[in-house]
Amino acid sequence: MSARRDFLRIGGTLFGGLSLPRLLAANGPAKNCIIYFLEGGPCQHDSFDPKPDQPIDIRGVCKTIPTAIPGVHFSELLPHCAKNARKFAVVRSMYSKEAIHEKAKQYIFSGSRPNNAFKHPVFGSVVARELGARGGLPPFVCIPKKDISADAGFLGAAFDPFITGDPGRKEFRVQDLALPKNVALEESAARARLLQSMDEDLRSAGKSRLIEGMDHFYQKAFDLVTSEAARKAFNIEDEPAALRDAYGRNSAGQGALLARRLVESGVRLAAVFQGGYDSHVGVEKSSKTVFPVFDQAFTALLEDLEQRGMLDTTLVLAIGEFGRTPHINHSAGRDHWPGVFSIAAAGAGIAGGQIIGSSDAQGGAPNDRPISVEDLGATIYKKLGIDYHKEYRTIGRPVRINSEGTPIREFF
Repeated sequence: MSARRDFLRIGGTLFGGLSLPRLLAANGPAKNCIIYFLEGGPCQHDSFDPKPDQPIDIRGVCKTIPTAIPGVHFSELLPHCAKNARKFAVVRSMYSKEAIHEKAKQYIFSGSRPNNAFKHPVFGSVVARELGARGGLPPFVCIPKKDISADAGFLGAAFDPFITGDPGRKEFRVQDLALPKNVALEESAARARLLQSMDEDLRSAGKSRLIEGMDHFYQKAFDLVTSEAARKAFNIEDEPAALRDAYGRNSAGQGALLARRLVESGVRLAAVFQGGYDSHVGVEKSSKTVFPVFDQAFTALLEDLEQRGMLDTTLVLAIGEFGRTPHINHSAGRDHWPGVFSIAAAGAGIAGGQIIGSSDAQGGAPNDRPISVEDLGATIYKKLGIDYHKEYRTIGRPVRINSEGTPIREFF
């Protein structure tokens, strides 16, 4: 009994100051997920896995800087990440089996390799189906646009994401969150009832999956238009100017801030897309343009979530579809390279300051602890409390939402 009292008494200072409530929250299922997607294939050499001892045609021109983790260096293009390296983990030994953008993006956003028989649903669509909506908001949102990697596949259009548009624009206004001009709420409700009546007639004739998806979409759109909570969640103008500056006054920075607002209000998975990483030509110039934007937005997101007490229950991932070639090509660029690349992960009980796995001397293949796209998929589902062995059915056969993946043990 005494031992039990002693345990409870020290609960506020257990595990390096982690309180017992926070400890329990961090080890339960994550409530939310934010995916920051570096579209095009970010270069591992110019980010989390520099190779300073290699010749310039491998290491590139970017120098390295020390991080908050002794002995670990990142590219000089990520000074904020280096300073905050103890807030997140880095995997340096990710690999993919796809080298074409479209397939590689579908692959890493679903955890299942694309095939010709059917299109696999992505994480957000599975989350939408398994966990449903919360707080009157869509469960799955993409910022600023819908990519091929954000498709519900055989689950149908009802589980496709809600699209916000670009929050980096001046006077940002989310499409479909306001009624058309000269249409009153009462008239909109009447139109909704008319649509429902027409749908009932269609049902008697045999309703297709496409019509079912459209019916669900219109209902969601009407619910959003009439929801004060939704309008408030999407209104990024409510944020203090200083915080918006901290994220960066650009599409990706404001997108990351909007993602935080949305998961705080009830969205379960928000995906933020930042393009510009497909650097076949002039990789030095493109890297110096895109990585600082990510560096600022990603670390501001982690700090903001932490200050609000949300990081323990929010899984945050920074991923791309693959990496870049170890050697710089004749156009001073780097080409597609699924052989090895780096990702970053934080929140939801993931211990920060970890460097998991490594690549070989040139940054071309895993050196140890290879981690597959399927492993990442199994990890995401497990973190969100979804059985990654779960099966759906399509074209008359069972299909697992994740095949062959093993959750990344260091994330637990």
